[in-house]
Amino acid sequence: CDSSPRAHGSMTEYGSEKMAEEERNASAEELKEKANNYFKGKSLSDIVRPSDKDAKMKYQECNKIVKQKAFERAIASDELKRSVVDSLDIENMTIEDDYDGPQLEDGKVTLKFMKDLMAWFKDQKKLHRKCAYQMLVQVKEVLSKLPSLVEITLIETEKITICGDTHGQYYDLLNIFELNGLPSITNPYLFNGDFVDRGSFSVEVILTLFGFKLLYPEHFHLLRGNHETDNMNQMYGFEGEVKAKYTAQMFQLFSEVFQWLPLTQCINNKVLVMHGGLFSEDGVTLDDIRKIDRNRQPPDSGPMCDLLWSDPQPQDGRSISKRGVSCQFGPDVTKRFLEQNKLQYIVRSHEVKAEGYEDTHSGKCITVFSAPNYCDQMGNKGAYIHLRGSDLKPEFHQFTAVPHPNVKPMAYANSLMQLGMM
Repeated sequence: CDSSPRAHGSMTEYGSEKMAEEERNASAEELKEKANNYFKGKSLSDIVRPSDKDAKMKYQECNKIVKQKAFERAIASDELKRSVVDSLDIENMTIEDDYDGPQLEDGKVTLKFMKDLMAWFKDQKKLHRKCAYQMLVQVKEVLSKLPSLVEITLIETEKITICGDTHGQYYDLLNIFELNGLPSITNPYLFNGDFVDRGSFSVEVILTLFGFKLLYPEHFHLLRGNHETDNMNQMYGFEGEVKAKYTAQMFQLFSEVFQWLPLTQCINNKVLVMHGGLFSEDGVTLDDIRKIDRNRQPPDSGPMCDLLWSDPQPQDGRSISKRGVSCQFGPDVTKRFLEQNKLQYIVRSHEVKAEGYEDTHSGKCITVFSAPNYCDQMGNKGAYIHLRGSDLKPEFHQFTAVPHPNVKPMAYANSLMQLGMM
C-alpha cells in the first residue's frame, strides 16, 4: 500500500499558529523528558514485560531476522560477482567410455546434436552433465547480451510462431515441433516463459529450448516467466528435478541463467509479448521496460513483477490479483497502454485456457497456453500462434495432449505441493 505524500505534508499546515505551536512544543518536551527517564539505561528487550514470554520470543526472533538480513546485505555484493561457473572445471570433466549419448561437436550445438538430443530425451535418457554445463554457460553468455525488451522485425513474407507455457511437458513440446516444424532460420519461434515446473520433464524441456537458442540465437526467442524464479522452482518441482537428475550446483547455474532471460519482445513495433501482462500503474513506457535491471529475482511489486505475474480481467479498471501478486487489469488499462506506446495489441500467456488461447479486450489482449491437458488433469487444448509480417494478424493453431511416460506431474515438487495434486 502506498503512503500518500499529501498525508506527510499536512503535518505542517498548522505551523503558522504560533501560540498553538509553542504549547505543543512544551507538551512534547515534557512527554519526551518522561519517556527518556523511563527508558534510561534500558534496551528494547528490557522494555518488554518479563512476564510476556510471547513478546520476548517475538522480539528475539525479530532481532535474529534483522541481523540475518544485515548479514545477507553485507555479502550480497560479493555474491553478485561470484558465479557457479567460477567453481566448476567444465573442460576437465570426463565423459565416461560407457556414455553413448549426444555430445557437443567441438564444444558447439549443431542441428545433428539437437536431433540426437531430442531422441535421447524421448527415451528418458540423461544428457551427460559436462554437455549440460557447457550449454548453460554458453546460453548465459548469449542471454546476458540481450536487452530486457528484445525488438525484432518480420518482413512481409516471414512468420513467427509464438508458444505459451510448456511447464515441463516435454512430449507435448516434441509434438509442437512435429506439427509446426523444427525451429530454423526460416521457421522462427518465440517461447513465452514458464518452461519448467509442474511437469516432470522440465530438464528435458529447458535443455532442448536452450539448445535451439544456441543454434539459432537470432531466430529462436525465449522470454522469462514467473516460474523462471527460485521460489517457484523450490515449490513446484524444477529444483528437485535438477537435484535428482544432476546436482544442486547445476540448479544454481540454471537460476543464474534464468535471471538473464529477457522480459518482453516487440514485433514490428506493433505487438508486445510478455509472460504475465500489464502494469499496476498507468504511464509505463517501452523505454521504462528497456531500463529494467532484470538480472535478479523479481521484486514483489513494480513493472518487472507485473510483466511476469499480472492477468487481464473483463471489467474496466484494476483489481487485486487472485494470485496475491501484482494485479488484474481491464480493457481500459490495455487501451491506454497501447495508445501511449503506439502498439496494436499484446500477447501474453500465464493462464490455462480451455481452448489453448483466448482473445480478450476487443482483440487487444491475447492469451496463448501451450501445455495441453495441463498437469494431466485439466483437459484443455494447447495452442500456438502464427504471426506474419504482412499483416500481424494472429492465426491460432490448437493441438491436444500426447501420451508421456508414467512419471506424474509434480513428482519432484515440494511435498506440501504434492498433497495438493492428490
